[in-house]
Amino acid sequence: MVETSTAFLNSAERLRTLIDRALDSSVALGDGCPERLREAMRYSLLAPGKRLRPMLVLMAAEACGGADEAMPAACAVEMVHAYSLVHDDLPAMDDDDLRRGRPTCHKKFGEALAILAGDALLTLAFEVLARGVEPPQAAARSCAILAEAAGACRLVGGQADDLDAASMPKTLDALESIHRRKTGALIRASLRLGATAAGAERSQAAALDAYGERLGLAFQITDDLLDVRGRQDHVGKRLGKDAEQGKLTFPGLLGVDESLRRAEQLIGEACEALEPFGPASADLEALARYVVERNR
Repeated sequence: MVETSTAFLNSAERLRTLIDRALDSSVALGDGCPERLREAMRYSLLAPGKRLRPMLVLMAAEACGGADEAMPAACAVEMVHAYSLVHDDLPAMDDDDLRRGRPTCHKKFGEALAILAGDALLTLAFEVLARGVEPPQAAARSCAILAEAAGACRLVGGQADDLDAASMPKTLDALESIHRRKTGALIRASLRLGATAAGAERSQAAALDAYGERLGLAFQITDDLLDVRGRQDHVGKRLGKDAEQGKLTFPGLLGVDESLRRAEQLIGEACEALEPFGPASADLEALARYVVERNR
């Protein structure tokens, strides 16, 4: 298992450097953008992070044999992720004061500017896709994929149900329904975006989607576990808040041991879905195994 983590970390460091460079360029905005707004956008987008979703875009494209055209989509999905974190942290939502080891955007810039920074990152994502993805048909397809994943039936809908979790049934189906949308939708979209950028075959796209569906749920389970037994200096956000707020979580519903077992099972199934790619999916497999290992 240590070898898998090392392989992932080595590959991730290389990709993260490329992604951070591209993200930095993408928020070099024109004179019409107020300086304080630009600062809040950069603060949220360029904060130290795993860059999991943009890495999935690039790794999926590479597995399909066409990574060169995938960076605009990688930047766009990270912008949507950053926007969602800015808005999720707001007092009206999860009311968090720490994100990625730093004060949340609204703590540093105020609530109103944080809302505007999130709005601006969301719209910039689609500008980057529309301008950067070629050919135009692929750009349109990419915009549709990301819009669906970020919209009312996926990410936003999952967040709405999460806020209303107290009135929802305390069942595994209800919990998984929330997180297949709130967390899983953007992870699956990242893989679809990579496949689109590479001009993947239908069978390749289907295999990546099966991988992403399982990875997204496993990622949320391990995130819930980290909230229970992680270290705040490693996780970069306040821990234990799920229990404080009475939220429905996997360890709260299933217990720690069963949650970990379920995450490991999902990761095993995710890796099995990659078998048609052979060695070309090595980075995707290493990433999946690292998702569980970060909980050990």
